[in-house]
Amino acid sequence: MKKALIVLASIGLLDAIYLTWIKLANQVAQCAGIGDCEAVNSSPYSEIAGIPIALLGAAAFLVMLLVLLFEEHNEILRENGPLLVVAISLVGVLYSVYLTYLEIFVIKAICPYCVLSALVLVVLLILSWRRLSAQWDQV
Repeated sequence: MKKALIVLASIGLLDAIYLTWIKLANQVAQCAGIGDCEAVNSSPYSEIAGIPIALLGAAAFLVMLLVLLFEEHNEILRENGPLLVVAISLVGVLYSVYLTYLEIFVIKAICPYCVLSALVLVVLLILSWRRLSAQWDQV
């Protein structure tokens, strides 16, 4: 299960890095005719205090990935890493629900990269919760 979490966090990180680059370099996302990435990425909801949402997502995915990679080598992460991954993915899922609402009902456009990020977060939450539950069952 940990390998799946690492793969998912890596996918999320790559997705968020791409969206961050698109935003910061003023590029147009390659959506292959699916959705309207430009409308979403150029909306006022794509930033918080001038910081791209995608950059915040990249930071969250990076933290989860680092925790997963180093928890075996650090006692604090070994004990608290599973809970930390659950917490970060839960916050990510809740914020993704809000962003998806904005995409559908306010911006009226969908970004497939944002949908990918949201789906990755949901699966991360489910798997990390199962992993944490298994850890608690062993105690």
